Amino acid sequence: MSAVNKIITVLFVCFVSFTFSQSTSEKLKREQDRLEQKINDTKLLLSKSQTNTAASLNELKVIENQITFREQLLKNYDNQIRGAELNVQKKSIQISELSEKIDALKKQYKLLLVYAYKHRNKYGKMMYLFSAGDYYEALKRKKYLERISEIQQKQYLVIQQNQSLIKKEIDGIEKEKKYKLAVMGEKSKEKAAIEIDRTKQQVVYSKFKEEEGAIIAQLKDDERKKAILREQINAAIRKEIAEAEAKRKREEEARRKAAAAAAALAASKNPTAEKEPVKEVESIAFEETKESAKLSASFEGNKGSLPWPVDKGSITENFGKNPHPTLNNVYTNNRGIDISSPKNAQVRAVFDGEVTSVLNIPGAGKVVIIKHGNYRTVYSNLKDTYVSVGSKVTTKKVIGSLLSADKQNMSVAHFEIHHVSGSEVTCLNPTLWVSH
Repeated sequence: MSAVNKIITVLFVCFVSFTFSQSTSEKLKREQDRLEQKINDTKLLLSKSQTNTAASLNELKVIENQITFREQLLKNYDNQIRGAELNVQKKSIQISELSEKIDALKKQYKLLLVYAYKHRNKYGKMMYLFSAGDYYEALKRKKYLERISEIQQKQYLVIQQNQSLIKKEIDGIEKEKKYKLAVMGEKSKEKAAIEIDRTKQQVVYSKFKEEEGAIIAQLKDDERKKAILREQINAAIRKEIAEAEAKRKREEEARRKAAAAAAALAASKNPTAEKEPVKEVESIAFEETKESAKLSASFEGNKGSLPWPVDKGSITENFGKNPHPTLNNVYTNNRGIDISSPKNAQVRAVFDGEVTSVLNIPGAGKVVIIKHGNYRTVYSNLKDTYVSVGSKVTTKKVIGSLLSADKQNMSVAHFEIHHVSGSEVTCLNPTLWVSH
């Protein structure tokens, strides 16, 4: 490989390395922005709570989330600092390599200049060509001279480009060093904030330890309410399925009778005509099924990017089995997710659909069930509802507002996703469907 080609290769490697490091840096910055938004949301919730007077279990969970988000942000800062250090290291190596290559090129370029000086006139070049032993030798010498001139121009250009690149790399190192210092400053602030949050956490935790008996009683009451909610939701979905099936059968029977009547009428008008088998007319429900399938596919296609049912909040109880934050060997089972939100926050539909049920459940407030083809989304713990059965809703349409517990400045949205296949209903993990 020629010296020029080596330099070009080094330039390409520098460019690829820069692009890669830039992409990684941008990804880390996006992750930082996401975590900072989550921290701001939890800070908003905690700022409206009454930690010292009426601490709640949800508040404790929000504090735990806050600590988790801050620790994730610390890791993000560490990755950004390591990235900056690696970039400085890479840039330093690249500068060293480019400097060596430039030195080699300058030596070659000097030789070319000396040669060009010695053969600076046309007479010298002509003598060099005519002194060849034969025509082919002269042709080779001509191409050699042209190649030297081409290399000379390329080397000069590459030297200039690399000197410019070295300057940029040096400037880049200074920027990386300043960036590293800034991130380290943010990291120190975040560490201090974590210590404050842990102190708050310990205060609330101690308070709950003192009230363990009351907590167990409250937990049993909550589980009883959840069981009622679960049964009511199941009953509503089963009722909807049964009504849809009954409607389909009625329409099917009506179409069958209509076809039979039409056939009988035709036979009475022409008794000698050969009887033809009764043809089934296309089901009206088929179009509904097609629409339902299309909506189901659209809902599935948005898995992982559905909006949250509330504008701001923090997940304080995940789908499935959850350990109690203060009681050992005590677990709760959740068919959806619980999102702690600002008091009386508005609840919105996560996707286009049709309201199939609006329930009023003692202890669980009001419940709205929305149909999205073969999927159902469930929104409970509502104080007010702004929709009714049959209402068509669009993504992010406000459907109600949340209840708030006594002496608390937080509300909790309970959100579920169900998949219906025939008579089978399956609970899905909402965290896999909503955006993060």
